[in-house]
Amino acid sequence: MGRSAASPWSFVPKVFPGGTVSICSALAGLAKGYAALLATALRCFSSLLRSRAALAAENEFLRLQLAKYVARGVQPTRLDNHERLRLALLSRFCDWRKALAVVKPETLLRWHRNLWRLYWRHKSRGGRPPLPPEIRELIRQMAWDNRWGEERIAAELLTKLGISVSPSTVRKYLPRSPSDKPRGGGQHWSTFVRNHAGAIVACDFCTAVTATFHVLYVFVVMEVGSRRLLHLNVTAHPTAAWTLQQLREALPGDHHHRFLIHDRDAIYSPWLDDSLGALGVRVLRTPRQTPQANTFVERLIGTMRRECLDHLLPLGESHLRRLLHEWRQYYNRARPHASLGPGFPEQTTGLPAKTLPHRHRLPNGARVAARPILAGLHHDYRLQDAA
Repeated sequence: MGRSAASPWSFVPKVFPGGTVSICSALAGLAKGYAALLATALRCFSSLLRSRAALAAENEFLRLQLAKYVARGVQPTRLDNHERLRLALLSRFCDWRKALAVVKPETLLRWHRNLWRLYWRHKSRGGRPPLPPEIRELIRQMAWDNRWGEERIAAELLTKLGISVSPSTVRKYLPRSPSDKPRGGGQHWSTFVRNHAGAIVACDFCTAVTATFHVLYVFVVMEVGSRRLLHLNVTAHPTAAWTLQQLREALPGDHHHRFLIHDRDAIYSPWLDDSLGALGVRVLRTPRQTPQANTFVERLIGTMRRECLDHLLPLGESHLRRLLHEWRQYYNRARPHASLGPGFPEQTTGLPAKTLPHRHRLPNGARVAARPILAGLHHDYRLQDAA
């Protein structure tokens, strides 16, 4: 015979004639059954109080997880991005902590944070408007023609054309952004140099190789305070007497300089240093193997190499001297220096240019004229009236 249907009160313990089960056990089972029925009734009542949107979201939430369980029964898979997005969105409309089953709550919270991050990234797509096309093209042309960095181009635009653009903005429109950070010396020495920059001159030698592989020596003298290149000359056989003569030409009788910095090269003999005392300057010899102590002239030589010597093939001593003298005029009068504001070592009419009313637009009836330096190795940009 078939078994009879289970009674709804089957959870109540039966009392056998032997009295093996006490009345307390029966009452405890009965109370447990009533508690389960009461919890079910409360859940149903709470479902009636919720909105249809919350119930629909919870149903979709559970249906999505159930579909993933069915799929995993055939082949184990992971939730893709679309399913994660749906779960994260549905969790905002229902009590997801009780309905979540396929992943941990921490995982769902991480998906929700990622979704929030993507939302704000989408809303923050704006920013500053780009520069006008003609300014962007001018920046690229200046970088292409001269191999300049962002600070140099920003200084050229501000001092000569009156266009105020920050170096970081210029960097966005450059194919590359070479670093141009100056090297500093020790703290005490640099403090001394800054306090006496207007009365200090510095000198040093560098070499250049001709087309016939002859080595020529370039001697430079600069004023530290203004960054002005006072003197420049070339020789194939430098001597102490020749060096002293160059310093006499760089420091005429009415000069205001009081100190001269040079390294400990053998060409700076004690006789040369003693002779410099008659010129009214005191010699400051840098420590051994410490080029940063003469950092200003070292940086000048580096600039001369990057902007001139590395791109030329001199045919001889006179040819190199002529090229360097042309670059010297450009360096002192037309090349902006970041350490001066930016500004120029020598005063030039019309420079620095006045800032335009609109920082990123050329004035009406004006055009940018470029004057080639060293046959187009560099260019000097100025504003001119349009023809």
